[in-house]
Amino acid sequence: MKLNRKIIEIDEDLCNGCGQCVIACAEGAIEIIDGKAKVISDNLCDGLGACLGECPEGALEIIEREAEDFDEAAVENHLAERDKNKIDEKTMPCGCPSTQLKSFNSSSPCQAANSPSAIESSKSELRHWPVQIKLVPPTAPFLKGADLLVPADCVPIAFPAFHSTFLKGKAVMMGCPKFDNPQEYIDKFAEVFRVADINKVTCVIMEVPCCSGLPVILQKGMEAAGKKVPMEVVVISSQGEIIEKRNV
Repeated sequence: MKLNRKIIEIDEDLCNGCGQCVIACAEGAIEIIDGKAKVISDNLCDGLGACLGECPEGALEIIEREAEDFDEAAVENHLAERDKNKIDEKTMPCGCPSTQLKSFNSSSPCQAANSPSAIESSKSELRHWPVQIKLVPPTAPFLKGADLLVPADCVPIAFPAFHSTFLKGKAVMMGCPKFDNPQEYIDKFAEVFRVADINKVTCVIMEVPCCSGLPVILQKGMEAAGKKVPMEVVVISSQGEIIEKRNV
């Protein structure tokens, strides 16, 4: 049934697709579609505006218009279906090599022998596989008691000394908070913080607004897990320079 009521409206011209409103919406009414935040169904939005303060661009506002009435049962079904569709990284049936856990020593004799002399001074510091947030299971042995590096996908391209400056001695889980589902990230990190006894976190992001959601996702994951893990946030410019460091 439609009626005049308060509901969220999103200005797509102002929206930068950072996804922070998605994280703030407990009902799952907002998703990032084609790089913009959208209310996917009027009956999922309660119109209370918990998401308003999370938008760095002021793209959200509460308006009053004719809309489907808020439906708590629809919200419960939507959230249950969303959870059902999540990838279960513990039982992935595809057999894809990208899902197979590997730990290795990049300074082994075989790797050293196969490294061109021209790049000997810039050896890889990667110690495990996989590295994508979606693919790393919370129970991975390389996460246990680790110093965890969480970079945005663009960081290793922009920052030339990524391996030596950030990756050395750390486990890594990388991803994009704009193009992936922020709630899935929160759920994954919550489980990581519950089971892996992470020592500390370094989150490295680009200066662009869409990256700003990644530290928030990590904090939400800690909150969900009931953990408080020391975290440093490092911001990289598009020219590959460190422009900010802060402890959270």
